[in-house]
Amino acid sequence: MKMSNMFVQTMREFPSDAEVISHKMLARAGYIKKLTSGVYTFLPLMWRVLKKIENIIRDEMDKAGAQELLMPFVQPKELWEESGRWNAYGGELMRLKDRHGREMCLGPTHEEIITSVARDILKSYKQLPVNLYQIQSKFRDERRPRFGLLRGREFIMKDAYSFSTSQEDLEREYQNMWQAYTNIFKRCGLDTKAVQSDSGAIGGSVSHEFMVITDTDAGENDVFYCECDYSANSNHAVSNLPDAVTDGSFSESKIVDTPNVGSIEDLSKFLNCPQTVICKSLVYIVDKAPVVALIRGDRAVEETKLMNAVGGLDIRIATSGEIEEMMKENGFDAVAGFIGPKGLKKYGEYEVKIIADKTVANLKNFVIGINQTDKHLVGANWGVDIELPEIVEDIRLVEAGDFCPECGKPLKVTRGIEVGNIFQLGTKYSAPMNAVYLDANGKTQPYIMGCYGIGVTRTAAAAVEAHHDEWGIKWPLAIAPYHVVVVPVSTQDNEQMKVANEIYEQLLSAGVEAVLDDRNERAGVKFKDADLIGFPFRITVGKTISEGNVEFVERSNGEKLAIPPQDAVDKVVKAVKEIL
Repeated sequence: MKMSNMFVQTMREFPSDAEVISHKMLARAGYIKKLTSGVYTFLPLMWRVLKKIENIIRDEMDKAGAQELLMPFVQPKELWEESGRWNAYGGELMRLKDRHGREMCLGPTHEEIITSVARDILKSYKQLPVNLYQIQSKFRDERRPRFGLLRGREFIMKDAYSFSTSQEDLEREYQNMWQAYTNIFKRCGLDTKAVQSDSGAIGGSVSHEFMVITDTDAGENDVFYCECDYSANSNHAVSNLPDAVTDGSFSESKIVDTPNVGSIEDLSKFLNCPQTVICKSLVYIVDKAPVVALIRGDRAVEETKLMNAVGGLDIRIATSGEIEEMMKENGFDAVAGFIGPKGLKKYGEYEVKIIADKTVANLKNFVIGINQTDKHLVGANWGVDIELPEIVEDIRLVEAGDFCPECGKPLKVTRGIEVGNIFQLGTKYSAPMNAVYLDANGKTQPYIMGCYGIGVTRTAAAAVEAHHDEWGIKWPLAIAPYHVVVVPVSTQDNEQMKVANEIYEQLLSAGVEAVLDDRNERAGVKFKDADLIGFPFRITVGKTISEGNVEFVERSNGEKLAIPPQDAVDKVVKAVKEIL
């Protein structure tokens, strides 16, 4: 490809709406163009990157025994009603009607479709196990699309689904996919860590995310890990804590005045007590219903854990107005900061759910709100002054320094970008959708299913987050749009152009994806574009050609060598052959 013919336009500045480095770099370097919120056109450079990632995925999935198919992007309401997710999935499901008034949706995922395909074809245990995968566009109507390709509404994803006759078979396939994913991301030049994760709207009993560890702002989740190999993302991580510190100040149960101390920090100072002996009450709205979460004063609620504990799909903190309305409806006159669980029964048409974190279950002589503004109960005890809620779950956000649940050492934390996930679904979809097979005894059994996803567009963006510098992208060779750019310093110099063309033709003949920057531009412009676009290698033909040398630059480490043209060609060819 000659640069003068390439459909690409680089920009001098980053786009104003770009928040993270991958969005900034991909837009500025001419890889993507925004159409509307969370939706992008993949320009030729980007499409080459995505196809390379797809081909690596296909190669490893095929080696692992999976078979590729392609399912419809538009899905009928009826299948989603069979699984019970039509009403439960939430606002991310883009619903529409066809010209006949039939309700449909744009596929955010394909569990329902693949289960319906399997139940019509896989009738006997003799046909199992099987793993089917596709690479397909998806659409999720994200409330707040951001971070470019990392959290868009339309994206490309590989999703695979396994069908087994036993839990043992499922676990074998789970490990098979684990290894395939490890191979895929390694070939894409990404260092990933598989961490325990929440199953979310997909469901299932066991799930892991493959996270690219990064210290950039694009990291979506905190990843907690330990030397013993325990690792989990923030919405799934657990830890051990020492018992709450108490100095015995509140041996007597009594109500005390606490004027204008609505925060935990202020309350701790006012009562001269540690935050560990304060039980704070936080009000959330989960699927329109009120939930009061009780947690130790020095800790924070992990909202995904709380949502899962009450079986919800959407969660937000209650507004001050909603809290005041709930108080009045239950006969109290209190504002946020003085809330407690006692006496809270209903709010509108919903019952108030109260859930306690495990950190408060063993508290003694603690401090808690009593639904009276400017007052708290000190010296409280469960079963004496107030009843411990029936639901006691781990709803706590883990913090760095907490103790590992497996070995007891302090946990460390880093940031990560999810690029893949694997789930043990079990019969979550096969049972309600009556997707069954005949076992060896002639009895019908639901398939035991697994689900395995890779974000193709997310993988590309994560690669940019992991491999860049202030000048531009540093693509791993295996997924770079082109392997090398050949830059004649002056297109008016016949000798430079002659050698540059010879190098270019040699590279093409050897199967190398090469670009010849034949533009009549200043050398500095060409170099800046080469770094911004992220060609793994640059061969510059300049004045040193009179001495028999060209400049060879490796983008990943910035190393520059003055070497003969043939040596430069050989180095690129060798590097390319190693990844093929």
